[in-house]
Amino acid sequence: MYKSKDYLIHIGLFLLTLITTTLAGGEWVYGKSILASEEGFLTWEYFVKSMAFSIPFIGILLVHELGHFFTSMYHKVKCTLPYFIPAWLGFLGAPSIGTFGAIIRMKSHVNSRRKFFDIGVAGPLAGFVVALGILIYGFVTLPPADFIYSVHPEYADPNFQGYGEDVLEFELGGNLLFWILEHTLADPDRMPNMGEVIHYPFLFAGYLALFFTALNLLPIGQLDGGHVMFGLFPKSHKKISFVIYTGFLTYAGLGAISPAMPASELIVWIPLYLGFLFLSYAKSGLNTLNKASLIFSIAAAQYAIAFLKPEWQGYQGWLFFAFLLGRVMGIYHPEVTGNVPLNTSRKWIGWLAVIIFILCFSPRPFNFS
Repeated sequence: MYKSKDYLIHIGLFLLTLITTTLAGGEWVYGKSILASEEGFLTWEYFVKSMAFSIPFIGILLVHELGHFFTSMYHKVKCTLPYFIPAWLGFLGAPSIGTFGAIIRMKSHVNSRRKFFDIGVAGPLAGFVVALGILIYGFVTLPPADFIYSVHPEYADPNFQGYGEDVLEFELGGNLLFWILEHTLADPDRMPNMGEVIHYPFLFAGYLALFFTALNLLPIGQLDGGHVMFGLFPKSHKKISFVIYTGFLTYAGLGAISPAMPASELIVWIPLYLGFLFLSYAKSGLNTLNKASLIFSIAAAQYAIAFLKPEWQGYQGWLFFAFLLGRVMGIYHPEVTGNVPLNTSRKWIGWLAVIIFILCFSPRPFNFS
C-alpha cells in the first residue's frame, strides 16, 4: 500500500520534527539555543535534557494522528501516514514550539456519517488520554521550588526587581483541566506560576497538547470537532458551525477597533479590518449583501463593546486561525450519502468530546506583555 519512498518521507519528517521540537524545548525550558543567547549555547547535555519536552509532546501528536490512521484503516478508508510539519524559528530570533503539528490526508472518499465521526473523534480522544497521563505525571513529580533558580539564577538575588519594561513577558493562559489538576495534584509550594510553566517540560508539553486538542475539537467545518457536530446534529450542524464560527471571530477581534485608537489610525484600520472580515466569510454561502450586513454588524458590536467595556478584550491571536477556517478550510462540513444516524454509544462519545473541548479550551492560551 505504501512505497519505500513514502516511509522515508514520513520517518524523515518525524525525525526532523523531533529535532526541531527539541531545539525549541531547549529555548523554552532552559533558555539555551544552538545560536548565541543571553543564557548560553545549547550543548549536547542540554539537547538531551530538552527531549523531556520534545518526546512527550511529539508522542502525544503521534498518538493523536495514529488514532485517525487506525480508525481509517478499520473503516477501509485510504489515507496517508502522518505528515509531521517541522517549524523551528530560532534562527530568526522568534519563539516557536518546533512544529506546526501533524496531519493525515484522506486518499479516498468518506461516504458515511458514522465513518466521519469515528475517524474525527478517535484522534483527539487518543491524544487526550496520553496528554492527561503526562500532565498527571508532571504535576505529581514537580521538582523542588528552588529548581527555578537553575534556569533563572537572578531570581535568587534579593535585589532583583524584574527585567524592566524593555523585556517581553510571556505566560500561558491556562484552561479548566490544567487548573483542576493543579489544585488537586500539585504541591502548592512547588507549583510554578503560569509564566514559569515553560521551564517544566512535562507540564509545558501537556499544556500544548491540550491547546492542540481544543483547536482540533472546535465544532467548525472539517475540524475534528466539526466531524463530531456533523454526527451529533445531522440536520442543524451547518447552523451550529456558522453560529460558533461567528462567535469565535467576534470574540477574537474584540479590541481590534476601539474608540481609544487615534482617529488617524481608525481611518486606515477600519476598512482593512472590514476587508479581513469579508474575506473570512468567503465560504459562508452568504450573498454579498448579507455578508456585508453581517460584517458591519460584527464590527459595530465590537466597537460598541470597546466603548462600553474597554476592559473586555478578545484574543487577536485567534484571528489568523479564524481566517484560515473561513477563507481556506471552510466553515461547513460536507454532506454525505450515508446518513445513518449515530447509535447511542457514539452519541455518548460525541458528548464526551464536547466536554473534553470545554476542559481544554483556553480563551487566551498565550499571553505576551
